[in-house]
Amino acid sequence: MANKFDFDPTGWHTWFDDFDSYTAGDWTLTTTEAGAGSATEAVGNIDGGVLVITNDAADNDNDFFQWPKETFKWESGKSLYFEARFKVLEVLQCDFIMGLQITDTSPLDATDGIFFMKDDGDALLDFKVVKNSTATSATGVHTMVADTYVTVAFYYDGGGSGDIDYMINGNTVGSSVLTNVPDDEELTISFGIQNGEAVANVMSVDYILVKKQRD
Repeated sequence: MANKFDFDPTGWHTWFDDFDSYTAGDWTLTTTEAGAGSATEAVGNIDGGVLVITNDAADNDNDFFQWPKETFKWESGKSLYFEARFKVLEVLQCDFIMGLQITDTSPLDATDGIFFMKDDGDALLDFKVVKNSTATSATGVHTMVADTYVTVAFYYDGGGSGDIDYMINGNTVGSSVLTNVPDDEELTISFGIQNGEAVANVMSVDYILVKKQRD
């Protein structure tokens, strides 16, 4: 794969956020606050720019983010690349997602998308390619470590390999067939976290990058 920063910018639709700033109105937020307080979202005083998401403290309290417009679509013959760097404070008792999905107020059950996901009760990161609620899933592609950054990515090369490679910390760890690729829906950037117990959890997002070949 070519270096992701060597692409001709005029030939690629590029979305990038380094989270040096954050405006809630720029996002569609789906938040559950059943605890005694409120969820918070703010840029931390951290080198590099980091969005710090802190849930309220009830079980199943959550905070999910989606870019308000679906501006990326998987297309055969056109390369697509997604990358994000993030960490989660406590990795066992939570669910979270990171990737591209349709706009959905229940991102953990989104019917269409290409994304990484972790289920409550384990530390195993999964990779999913979903179309109309039918998924091709790779389970346990990485073991999350508490309060430790991980870089996740996936890449479709436009058809040469006939699959979607997924990467952890810069290393390709597997690939997914295109059987259930969501080729009939525009997708949007989607991420967030849900508590698995009555304890507030924190997701810190360093950056997100998406690139899709124009021609």
